[in-house]
Amino acid sequence: MIATLKAEEASQLQLVEREDVDDEEDLFEAIDKLISAGINAGDVKKLQDAGIYTCNGLMMHTKKNLTGIKGLSEAKVEKICEAAEKIVNFGYITGSDALLRRKSVIRITTGSQALDELLGGGIETSCITEAFGEFRSGKTQLAHTLCVSTQLPTNMRGGNGKVAYIDTEGTFRPDRIIPIAERFGMDLGAVLDNIVYARAYTYEHQYNLLLGLAAKMSEEPFRLLIVDSVIALFRVDFTGRGELAERQQKLAQMLSRLTKIAEEFNVAVYMTNQVIADPGGGVFISDPKKPAGGHVLAHAATIRLMFRKGKGEQRVCKVFDAPNLPEAEAISFYLNFSVEFF
Repeated sequence: MIATLKAEEASQLQLVEREDVDDEEDLFEAIDKLISAGINAGDVKKLQDAGIYTCNGLMMHTKKNLTGIKGLSEAKVEKICEAAEKIVNFGYITGSDALLRRKSVIRITTGSQALDELLGGGIETSCITEAFGEFRSGKTQLAHTLCVSTQLPTNMRGGNGKVAYIDTEGTFRPDRIIPIAERFGMDLGAVLDNIVYARAYTYEHQYNLLLGLAAKMSEEPFRLLIVDSVIALFRVDFTGRGELAERQQKLAQMLSRLTKIAEEFNVAVYMTNQVIADPGGGVFISDPKKPAGGHVLAHAATIRLMFRKGKGEQRVCKVFDAPNLPEAEAISFYLNFSVEFF
């Protein structure tokens, strides 16, 4: 039960059914359309069991990966891909068409006016936003705020959709959602019901949770996926330089899956990242730190935000890297999420 918000007589915002709002253009083609293209229903079911629920998602897999699905031969995969190519255009488009596609991108408010201005309106859908910084710098706090602001209607700078939250560090607290929902004047029960939460304990568990999301996102209007944090389990499950190459390869596969989810379902992916000491940071830097994950993670994130502590409850955010935003000077916001500016 989600889609938009309306004012009650008590002037409190409440979520209403999806059917009550205007239908938006489909952003993906359901995998079931392959049946009408001559593909066996049993083979379509095998694709769904493998976590592939849209033709768009199917085209994001290599034929080598598809033949790894039990029951799908090379001949069947070839036929399936040919049918999918007729349904979904994954070829060249003009710059004008690319600009038109960008209009479907939604910017979700962070709850902070200063932070929204820094980000050009908020957290973008169809891409990955990474927030890195030391502990208690505001990364998870922003995640909790986005859980609520994503459910606002688009005319209130929200995403008009549900939220998926994968927690690898055990830091999600539903009681922290209460003051945020009250601040936005939203019904608490509805807000919590529209957040699907999972606690991950290993990097494999984390990846499997991502695979299971495709079924939910193909049926329900999700607009945000939070992974807090993306690197924690990899740092636990892989130790020493001897396992570094394997760790980076598995991390790259995880990040590739996040990128595909973002683009396939037009959802915003907000992931937090830890920092590590940087001995090569230079003697002139008082506290040299760099984000964990190396170049693999750096190249996967579309927008990278650096968080650090300011004075008291004040936090500072800086655009570290973004394709469409300047590397802006630090902007201050407050950690207290129940006040007006965060």
